Amino acid sequence: MSTTWNSNDQPKPAPMGAAAWGRVVLRGVPLAILVFGGLVSLLLVRVLEKPVHGQHRPWTPHITRFVCRAAFVVMGLRFRAIGTPMKEQGAVVANHSSWLDIFSLNARKRVYFVSKSEVANWPGIGWLARATGTVFIERDPTQARAQKQVFEERLLSGHKLLFFPEGTSSDGLRILPFKSTLFAAFFTPKMREKLHVQPVSVSYDAPKDADPRLYGWWGDMEFAPHLLQILSVPRQGQVTVTYHSPLKVSDFANRKDLAATCETVIRSGLKLSPAALTLLSKQH
Repeated sequence: MSTTWNSNDQPKPAPMGAAAWGRVVLRGVPLAILVFGGLVSLLLVRVLEKPVHGQHRPWTPHITRFVCRAAFVVMGLRFRAIGTPMKEQGAVVANHSSWLDIFSLNARKRVYFVSKSEVANWPGIGWLARATGTVFIERDPTQARAQKQVFEERLLSGHKLLFFPEGTSSDGLRILPFKSTLFAAFFTPKMREKLHVQPVSVSYDAPKDADPRLYGWWGDMEFAPHLLQILSVPRQGQVTVTYHSPLKVSDFANRKDLAATCETVIRSGLKLSPAALTLLSKQH
């Protein structure tokens, strides 16, 4: 994983008046009940699912998808999906802008995230990540072989692993250079001929008059204030998830070529509003 991306020009939180706090309560309480109620349900079902199916999870991902779709309804954030999630065996790669990516990428397709090990200890997000089968990886290079073996086991079990090749989140206005390290797991003799990789673009469109980076979560931003800011806005925007055509791993010479192609495809699918394009042009 790379170091955290940052920007000296972070958006300033809007002041929270009585109306804003009212929206936080009206959206936040049902959201908390939905998420943690779903977590409890998932853990209970997993007690039965694990002895019967082991590594396979035929039941619990349905709970995850329901919670993620319902979360957007509760928050008032419109969800739009373009394209078709792949049916082939393999992995999914996407750009990374926010903690909301967890909901966006789980809302339509059963995936299992690959995340840095620190996330496992984060309150709330860490609990959800562990419960939903996230693969946690260490930054220590000495763990690379063991982590590659975990990748192989999960992929051969039919799990679609999803990771963010940027290695960190950005403000949602840009896509950072892709790292090719995790793509190496696809090029072993056992995996190369079997796997496909599907690039996915995730775009957040902030509501009118709001900062275009409203949904972006990066750098040293704290989770709770960012969540409150999103819940407090009078009107929400939209998230668009674009599924591109799957790429066959064996069509590429090496991990760097595959990573570069995924970056190009995902970058082409990033949908920015006129306000976002204007702000981005001012930053350059």
